[in-house]
Amino acid sequence: MITSQIVMYLGFILASYSVVGNDTIQTLGTFLSSNQRKKWWILWLFAGSILTITLLYGWVQFDGDVSYGRLEKYALPEPFAWYYILPPLILMLLTRTGIPVSTSFLILTFFNEKNLMNMVQKSLLGYIVAFVVAIVVYALVSKTLEKRFINTPITEKENKIWVILQWVSTGFLWSQWLIQDFANIYVYLPRQLDFGILIISLIIILSLLAYIMYKRGGAVQNIVKSKTNTVDIRSATIIDAVYGIVLFFFKELSNIPMSTTWVFIGLLAGREIAINFMLHYKDRRKSMFKNLGMDLAKVCFGLVISIVLVFVVKYMSTSI
Repeated sequence: MITSQIVMYLGFILASYSVVGNDTIQTLGTFLSSNQRKKWWILWLFAGSILTITLLYGWVQFDGDVSYGRLEKYALPEPFAWYYILPPLILMLLTRTGIPVSTSFLILTFFNEKNLMNMVQKSLLGYIVAFVVAIVVYALVSKTLEKRFINTPITEKENKIWVILQWVSTGFLWSQWLIQDFANIYVYLPRQLDFGILIISLIIILSLLAYIMYKRGGAVQNIVKSKTNTVDIRSATIIDAVYGIVLFFFKELSNIPMSTTWVFIGLLAGREIAINFMLHYKDRRKSMFKNLGMDLAKVCFGLVISIVLVFVVKYMSTSI
């Protein structure tokens, strides 16, 4: 029993670090890139406040379930075997290489492999929807807004306005992402948390978030920086707003967990293609398609790893 509890809490800590270190950068990446001159603790206070409010709201509204009902089909293992700490450990290793793997596939599939296909279908739909929405949006704004953002430095007066707009859009996006991805962290804890465990878990997550903010992201952050003009606060604001709206749509669609990573990669891919063709960057197209192909290959690799691990764990659980 004691060993099972150790695995449960250790799994939570490792999952928290893995998810915060991987998916957080995909959500706050443009925010960090466009606010490089601000002190890290200011950015942490902003993101941490929204995280705290979102977590407490879910706890109150869903009777102690901070996953917003997304763990209904994921029963807590009894007992917790040692191999349940493998998913976050592997995720930590992959994150250090800059591979944008999906925490939903790597972690949640361990707890209920029968729901894998539902997650895959919703995530693929998320990629397609984000890809199409990004193409449509940036086909409309590339020749007007994005071209101006690329060619014209922001003025001091404009910057004050765009700072407000970006922090609002980032706050909205961050809350929508948290509602989706709390499940990936809290799958290791009881589905109804008492107040004490809730506060302790919140302190752990906020501490890890502070570390990520202090480090200004990680290897995955390079994917954001490699895209066209993402360090411009004006462009970053539009990216965050579109991303947040897409996640909100899928939050309302169903409570089936999904990979926000796939939505993120689809959005960036659609944006890059639209900007490239609308602004006639013909000399960049070969490298652009190569980079986008690599991004998609990386998330597909994460999916394959997830499926392989499911069978490995099932084999271990029946043979030990």
